[in-house]
Amino acid sequence: MSFKEFKNRNISEDYVTVQEDNYPKTEWESFKQVLTRSVKGELFTGLKITWKMMTGALFKGEMATVQYPAEKLPIGPRYRAVHKLLVLLESGSERCIGCGLCEKICIANCIRMETKIDENSRKAVNEYTINMGRCIFCGYCAEVCPELAIVHGGRYENSSEQRAHFSLKEDILTPFDQLNQQTEFAGFGSVSPDADEKIKKTPLSY
Repeated sequence: MSFKEFKNRNISEDYVTVQEDNYPKTEWESFKQVLTRSVKGELFTGLKITWKMMTGALFKGEMATVQYPAEKLPIGPRYRAVHKLLVLLESGSERCIGCGLCEKICIANCIRMETKIDENSRKAVNEYTINMGRCIFCGYCAEVCPELAIVHGGRYENSSEQRAHFSLKEDILTPFDQLNQQTEFAGFGSVSPDADEKIKKTPLSY
């Protein structure tokens, strides 16, 4: 194969090179060009498709678009959106034990945690903030959490007018009156559906 044939190997036989001298030079030639292309049926083919889509949307309910924000498309169960702090369904207490693994593994350095010792001499999380302006939603914090306390929820509308947008602990923690709406994380280490039958009851007296 010669070098010229190698350069033109992707050009088909029906390839037409547009020359500048083929463009209409007068208004009459432009009108004839528009009239010729219209008679060929290109314009009416496009109008036919447009009319079909319009009548289907108006009279048959075949709407091709989603009426956002009234309608939203379903997202995958493992979609990494805005974080959520889960609580224990039995007691409503926080699952987070303040180990700080999520803060250490965060590659964007956007998680800040402040802990304290409560009245029961146990570590408790005082403040937990996530800088959504820096977060890249990699999911490392949810993967490393030993208590499955922090997961990625389905709320993806987190736009803000402020550049320094922080997500406070109160914003992502499950409220006590919404415990019945909390969905358990279905990833590695999650609670199995038959966990109640597998757990050995603790005796009341020792």
